[in-house]
Amino acid sequence: MKLPETDPDLPVLIAGPTASGKSELALRISEAQGGVVVNADASQVFDCWRVVTARPSVEEEARAPHALYGYVAYDQPYSAGHWLRDVKPLLKGAQRPIIVGGTGLYFQTLTRGMADIPATPPEIRAEADRLSLDVLRDGIDAETAAGIDLQNRMRVQRAWEVQRATGRSLAQWQADTPPPVLDLPACTPIVMNSEKGWLEDRIRQRFDKMVAAGALDEVEAMRDHFDPNLPAFKAIGVPELMSFITGEIDLDTARERASVATRQFAKRQRTWFRSKMKDWHVFHPDL
Repeated sequence: MKLPETDPDLPVLIAGPTASGKSELALRISEAQGGVVVNADASQVFDCWRVVTARPSVEEEARAPHALYGYVAYDQPYSAGHWLRDVKPLLKGAQRPIIVGGTGLYFQTLTRGMADIPATPPEIRAEADRLSLDVLRDGIDAETAAGIDLQNRMRVQRAWEVQRATGRSLAQWQADTPPPVLDLPACTPIVMNSEKGWLEDRIRQRFDKMVAAGALDEVEAMRDHFDPNLPAFKAIGVPELMSFITGEIDLDTARERASVATRQFAKRQRTWFRSKMKDWHVFHPDL
């Protein structure tokens, strides 16, 4: 993988779909130019997962400073707003940040600002948890629906909760967004864009590598805490491996389901990046 040109005095943003090699790129830039590698992946914040979410290994973390990885308890509420709050001090630290991940919403809140929406009351959150994705989708306005991934339950439920709790749509709140924490021209924004077949080959290999590295033990350790409604347990690979551990499916079925879910997720990520990151520098890791 050839390193892209980056200004060592500017923050670096690296967005990309799952399995695209973005974490490797961030680590290599840090080793070559210095900087702290900062997580921008919603699943990698949780302390219960390392292998199953492809978090940097202990050995990789020893090669360069890392931040915002594996520091949130599995049952702790966590959102883009929490992440933005946690990343702000790192923008003013002694080392330039190299922010890397696949959660497009995190990058959007960082570079476009984030509306100051009141917290969702617990009773409304509980009501939303009981509703199907179709019902949640039907309960949000057209303008908001046009701006989010309607297959992503977390995003749809958030929009529904905001509308239900505040009487204003998410799109209306976003229209009142304050200035961004980090201006895009003040950093080097990179988005990974590999050939589809190259990425799918890596996705197919990922499950077996994950199992070989200890993912089953990792998921087994959380068996007694498993709650499919918690964001921590929605990480791709977790529901599939939990179903295998509990005897509902065999390992081949788990592998196929996880691979399909990963490919679908990568497709949604690529669509988001093409739509929202047109001004970013495109990097081809397969070249």
